[in-house]
Amino acid sequence: MRTLVFAPAIDTRAGVGRVRSRIGLEGPALTLRADRRPVRAGANRAQCDPRRLRAGRRGPVLTRAQVQQLTEVADQLDIPVLCYGLRTDFQGNLFEGSAALLGWADDLTELKTICHCGKKATMNLRVGPDGHAAHDGAQIEIGGNERYVAMCRRHYKKAMDGGLVFPTL
Repeated sequence: MRTLVFAPAIDTRAGVGRVRSRIGLEGPALTLRADRRPVRAGANRAQCDPRRLRAGRRGPVLTRAQVQQLTEVADQLDIPVLCYGLRTDFQGNLFEGSAALLGWADDLTELKTICHCGKKATMNLRVGPDGHAAHDGAQIEIGGNERYVAMCRRHYKKAMDGGLVFPTL
């Protein structure tokens, strides 16, 4: 299948209109602003049979309205839509797009990450310059992967309460 990829306008790390994975894969993408409808952004750009098009998108930076638009792509155009991303931010709050996807998605597949203790990691700790948990800041931070640590809830809470980023078990 040909894929139509959207990249958030706020993420220009790979260049405007490009995406790059953590393992170095990259390619072109349609730039999507928060006020732009995915159907309009991609409909005129798709140069293939729409029934053979798969649209991909990062869920956390979507707005609720964009998620509802993507359900129209899936339901009315019969195009599979795949979204991926984090469920919650560094404070444990749902992203707007993730909350909408949890409510509207046909299927959810959880990709598991492991905490340093060996348990399933469900939280993403943002680390400040001092090596301790960050409590404040913008919900979405582009880049900065080195500032995040996947943790189980128990260790996340311990770190947020002033414990070390990697507390001794």
